[in-house]
Amino acid sequence: MKLVFATHNPNKLKEVQQLFPEEIELLSLDDIGCFDEIPETGETLEENAKIKADYVTQMYGLNCFSDDTGLLIDALDGAPGVFSARYAGEQKNASDNMAKVLTELQNKTLRDAHFKTVIHLNLERHDYVFEGIVEGVITQKQHGSRGFGYDPIFRPKGYDGTFGELPPETKNAISHRGRAIQKLVSFLKNSTL
Repeated sequence: MKLVFATHNPNKLKEVQQLFPEEIELLSLDDIGCFDEIPETGETLEENAKIKADYVTQMYGLNCFSDDTGLLIDALDGAPGVFSARYAGEQKNASDNMAKVLTELQNKTLRDAHFKTVIHLNLERHDYVFEGIVEGVITQKQHGSRGFGYDPIFRPKGYDGTFGELPPETKNAISHRGRAIQKLVSFLKNSTL
């Protein structure tokens, strides 16, 4: 079975491929010749995930899933949330985004946050939604160079290291994206393989 993951992000693709069974061939947007920057105009993670998956299905006629992820920080009233990728500007620079968050949290003792991933799957003219959440805290500074995005400043509850410090297999087992992908893979195994 072939399934398109609506992403241009090679880090995200690699992370997700590790969680998929061999029977499913995962294709990126680049693999299908889609080099468009699909506009994420939704006001929620759910809307953005649906927009991206629907774009691929409508333009290419392929089964597709898309995710949208947000970092939601309690002390910032849920920001950056749906704007996580471009929090510090349209350049979508992870270092700039982390710097902005750390600046905004200076002198704040409440640093609770959670990551949320929503996956929208278009499969054989039906759509399905899967969600994953991981609770944690924002650290005072960056730790570790693994992962991507906000990983070096997010420490999941119950762990001593940030996502930027944890081994990939540990992160994949407990992360927001990992949890959502596990639900997606379980669904695909039970329904199509």
